[in-house]
Amino acid sequence: MRLSQGIYGSSSLAAAAVAAHECGHVLQDFQGYKFMNLRAALVPVVNLGSRLGPLLIMAGLIFNILYLAWLGVLFFAAVLVFHIVTLPVEFDASSRALRLVDELGILQGDERKGARAVLTAAAWTYVATAFYAFLNLLYYIVLINRRR
Repeated sequence: MRLSQGIYGSSSLAAAAVAAHECGHVLQDFQGYKFMNLRAALVPVVNLGSRLGPLLIMAGLIFNILYLAWLGVLFFAAVLVFHIVTLPVEFDASSRALRLVDELGILQGDERKGARAVLTAAAWTYVATAFYAFLNLLYYIVLINRRR
């Protein structure tokens, strides 16, 4: 497991929560958590889709080749799928982190509540990112449909 210097070198509650969250990912990997494996398998497709999708959409719209634009939407849809698959991975890692913190007695009382707040806020950033990807995909679909 690798931690950034800001997390590793800090004794803050937020750093402890993030480190515990990363331990949750280690446990997912060790236990063969299905969504983590699926997310890892999607990475090459998402890298291609995030780069190629918008280019195909724009090229299809510029040159009025709608099937090319729809192909771009399909590529970009992989990005949304990746973000959707990421949600259970991140929520589960945070859940595992809180259980780990409890089992080891690392944080108690207000510290534990603070760690839960940090992990919840971090999880909502993934929800926002998935929603943003959905809105982008919807935007592309609307753009293409206006061309019909």
